[in-house]
Amino acid sequence: MLRTMQNFGPPNANPIVTANVIHALKANAVHSFIPPSSAEYPAIRVSGLYGHNPLQNHILSILPQTEFARISPHLEFVSLGCNDTVLAADSKMTHIYFPTSCVLSQLHETEDGNSSETAIIGHEGVAGVALFMGSGRSMDRVVVKCGGYAFRLKADVLLEEFSQGGVFQRSLLRYTHALILQMSQTAACNRHHGVRQQLCRWLLLALDRLSDNKIEVTQNSIALSLGVRRESITEAAKNLQREGAIEYSRGRIVVLDREVLERNTCECYRELKSEYDRQLTPTGTEA
Repeated sequence: MLRTMQNFGPPNANPIVTANVIHALKANAVHSFIPPSSAEYPAIRVSGLYGHNPLQNHILSILPQTEFARISPHLEFVSLGCNDTVLAADSKMTHIYFPTSCVLSQLHETEDGNSSETAIIGHEGVAGVALFMGSGRSMDRVVVKCGGYAFRLKADVLLEEFSQGGVFQRSLLRYTHALILQMSQTAACNRHHGVRQQLCRWLLLALDRLSDNKIEVTQNSIALSLGVRRESITEAAKNLQREGAIEYSRGRIVVLDREVLERNTCECYRELKSEYDRQLTPTGTEA
C-alpha cells in the first residue's frame, strides 16, 4: 500500500492553493522543461504536491522508513514532456531521476547523428546509474518517450545516501544489473529478430511502465528507438491492428489485446521480464 503525500506535506497547507498548484502542474503551466545542458529548470518541492507520490517509484517504495525519511526532504518533483532531454550525452550529471508516470528512453548516438535505443526506463527504476557507479557522466542521452512525472535527487545527496549502504544501495545495484541485462538483450534482439517482434517487445516494455493501455508515442519515434525505417513500423502496426491487438492513430497507440502482443514477441521480452521481476523483488524477501 502506497503512503499518501499528506504524510509528507505541511499540516497547515491551504487546500485551495494546493489544488491550484496541482491543476497548473497537470496543465504543464507551472514550468517548462529546459535541457540540463543549457540551464537548471525549476523543481517543485515534495511538500506541496498531494497526489504526486514518490512512492509510485519502485526503488523508493521499498525503502525502510528510516532511509526514505532521509531522502524525502530532498526529492524534487518535475513534470516531463515528450521528447524532453533528461540527461545529455557526455555531460556531468547533477541529478538522478526516479520516474513515477513517465517513460524514458536511453539512446546511444553516433557521430553522424543516428541513434539507437539501449533501454527503456519507467517507474521500476532510475535514470542516471552512472552517477553512483563512479563515472559521474552520462555516456548516453536520456529523453522522455512518454510524458509524465518524476522525482529527482541531487548528486551529492544521492552519493551520501548510497555510501551508507542499506536497502537503497542494494536496490540501486540490483536495478543496475537488470538495466545492463536489458541493454544486452536489446542489442541481441535488434540484430536477430524481425521488426514485428521488436515492435511487440517495445510495446510490452512500455505498457509495463504505464498505468493504462494508452501509449502516447508516434510510429516515427518508435522507429528511431529501434533503429529501423518508419515504413517498417507502419506495416507491422497495421498488421497488429488488423489482428485486434492495437488501435493506433497519430501520436497514440492503444493496446486492446496484450495476449496477441505476447504471442508475437520474441523470447527477449519474457526473459527480460523474468529477470526484472527477480532483481526488483524487495531486498530480504526474495527466494
